[in-house]
Amino acid sequence: MSYFEASARTRILGLVDAGTFQEFCPPEMRQTSPHLARLDAPLSFDDGVAVGRARLSGHRILIAAQEGRFNGGSVGEVHGAKIRGLLDRAMTERPSAVLLLIDSGGVRLHEANAGLIAISEIMRALLRIQAAGIPAFALVGGASGAFGGMGIVTRLCNEVIMSEQGRLSLSGPEVIETVKGVEEFDSKDRALVWRVTGGKLRRAQGEATRLVEDSIPAFRAAAKELMESHFLHPLAEKSLHDLLEDQERLSERSIEFSDARDGQAVWDARLSDSSRVPEIDCEEFNRRLLAK
Repeated sequence: MSYFEASARTRILGLVDAGTFQEFCPPEMRQTSPHLARLDAPLSFDDGVAVGRARLSGHRILIAAQEGRFNGGSVGEVHGAKIRGLLDRAMTERPSAVLLLIDSGGVRLHEANAGLIAISEIMRALLRIQAAGIPAFALVGGASGAFGGMGIVTRLCNEVIMSEQGRLSLSGPEVIETVKGVEEFDSKDRALVWRVTGGKLRRAQGEATRLVEDSIPAFRAAAKELMESHFLHPLAEKSLHDLLEDQERLSERSIEFSDARDGQAVWDARLSDSSRVPEIDCEEFNRRLLAK
């Protein structure tokens, strides 16, 4: 089944062990946005995100899945509070990992201040669980991608699993076009959009740790593999020296690709025969990067 085309709950049920998902704030609780209601805007019974506990390959996890079909998975007060609450719960339940199935264009403009505060609370809670030794995985492969505040949240996670169809960036293509003009970035040029924000570029840059096919089983297999890797190598608090080394690597990468207009320049540097990148499947793409 295509991950890209699936709903939030379909993704959850396909990822976790059968019959193990227990939803917090289930549909019958009708946790909707008070701000959208005042504007007579459409509401969703769960405010566009499902959260709960489950098992993955027998291991206890907490999981959140954004519904990209509702307001582009945008984050408002209730939506953000559910994700933040899930992360807070991780501190008491101590799961093997927290999985964030991100499918979001960013903060909800209808309730921008509340959404921005929610993003900051999510980031703080995410760093808190990592300091406690609980890894967080971001799964990105939905139609709305991972943009704005949720793009930052994605990069704060310990592992990022993306499909080629997934997209990750701070500003979305439409935002760039609106601010800078179509000459700078044509948001309707799908090939350009994926060369600049897509899964293969992010994997080549090292911003995604796994590139997988567009299927729920492929995302499940990658999450399971990464979780088992964290059992062997548990999270350790980073020293100042480690953080400075990370910053140095980012600075070097920024200089290396300062003239790059899109992903082609990155692929040229990272892979041989980069002209074939669109044809290469995920397994071969990962293998070539490791061999480079």
